[in-house]
Amino acid sequence: MNKESRIKSQDVEKSEEEIFEVAQEAARKAGEVLLPYFQATGLEREIKDDKSFVTKADLESEAIIIKTIKSKFPDHAILAEESGEVKTASPYQWIIDPLDGTANFLNGIPIFGVSIGVYKNGEPFAAAVCNPVTRELFSVARGRGAFFNGKTVTVSNQEAAKGLVTFGLSKDVADREHFTRVFVGLEKVFNKRRHLGATALEMAYIARGGIEATVSFGSKRWDHAAGAVLILEAGGKITDFSGKPWKLGETHFIASNGVSHAALLKVVSSAK
Repeated sequence: MNKESRIKSQDVEKSEEEIFEVAQEAARKAGEVLLPYFQATGLEREIKDDKSFVTKADLESEAIIIKTIKSKFPDHAILAEESGEVKTASPYQWIIDPLDGTANFLNGIPIFGVSIGVYKNGEPFAAAVCNPVTRELFSVARGRGAFFNGKTVTVSNQEAAKGLVTFGLSKDVADREHFTRVFVGLEKVFNKRRHLGATALEMAYIARGGIEATVSFGSKRWDHAAGAVLILEAGGKITDFSGKPWKLGETHFIASNGVSHAALLKVVSSAK
């Protein structure tokens, strides 16, 4: 490698390291925005066309995230839940959920967070997920590992019979009927079943080794983008309902520690 190529390579590495740092910074700042609203009462809410909630907290959280990203990477593409998509020629796209678990947030349940995923040419690259109430920060950079409050984490090695599985639901009737069949079918397969209502955090918990699996019966890209990066880097597995490797944009999938995946996939696919 000549000097010019070496310098260029070093510049790329520096830039990519900065992406990892900025993702964490943006998640922390957004968490600081959300926390006072969570501690307050009577937060006004609006209902969007898809029947989901949006609040002043969502909007302010998203604004600080985008401001933080653009201060360092003004040419990067962004997809955010509230403000939509801004496409650019950059290979990097930031996918933002400024408040994952809004219903929990509005009802005083501390299971919510900020979710920021970064993809390079459509492939998982970096992410940060923050729960400001519990002071949990999950972060990841491709090839460097997944981290929980700065410490390296990996998925668990628990089999389904000793594990916990969660679920994410869309409002589609067919999805809910499929979920009902799966929930019943898993009664004797998984030890515990839960619906926590915060996809990004649930996926982060898988990466940390606290949950064994989650099943998405329809979710948005901003719901799962960050969590997918975390799980894959932490040694987990994500597939669609037919067992094919997951790709960004697929809304129905199984994410797991890998050990429990086959048992879960069998129930999900047979319950269609």
